[in-house]
Amino acid sequence: MIQVNAMGDACPIPVVKTLNALRELAGPGTVQTLVDNQTAVQNLNRLAESKGCTVQTEQLSEKQYQVTITVGEGAELPESADGICTVPSAAKPDNTVVVISADHMGEGDEALGKVLLKGFLFALTQQETLPKTILFYNGGASITCEGSASLEDLRQLKELGVEILTCGTCLNHYGLTEKLRVGEVTNMYVIAEKQLQATLVIRP
Repeated sequence: MIQVNAMGDACPIPVVKTLNALRELAGPGTVQTLVDNQTAVQNLNRLAESKGCTVQTEQLSEKQYQVTITVGEGAELPESADGICTVPSAAKPDNTVVVISADHMGEGDEALGKVLLKGFLFALTQQETLPKTILFYNGGASITCEGSASLEDLRQLKELGVEILTCGTCLNHYGLTEKLRVGEVTNMYVIAEKQLQATLVIRP
């Protein structure tokens, strides 16, 4: 049995930790994860179901839940290329383009939106299939600059072969030209070209 402590972890970290533990099993076994909210419980249940595993949940206290995922012979566990489970290895990017045009994700509470965008970019680092390019423009230009909470995740994506491009006009407009810390400066012609040539454009 592998035990995972995800107490206090924001989405999607409980799922990522559990997924990595499932990889580490490399066969039948059990992963037991502690979380502190029902949303994490539901996410872990969906993870187990998607992999063909059985799952049981026990509420240990008001804000402590134990999710036990049991892996059987027919489970579909993801593996790294060498069968050793760590952070996912870099799958060859397809021609998917991700477009980030604001410093937050979705409409509504802007502070929540910033948390969601940070979680989304981290979640990208954990995918087995990576986008080919991430485009940043308008308010999204700040995400690749000094002070961004996502710089570490973006650097990891760049190391995995993902192209990180930020609009030069936008950097100049917001006074961020000298603060770019990851990726390359681009222009609107390239931004249009990348989206037109993409097989899929994702706008979180």
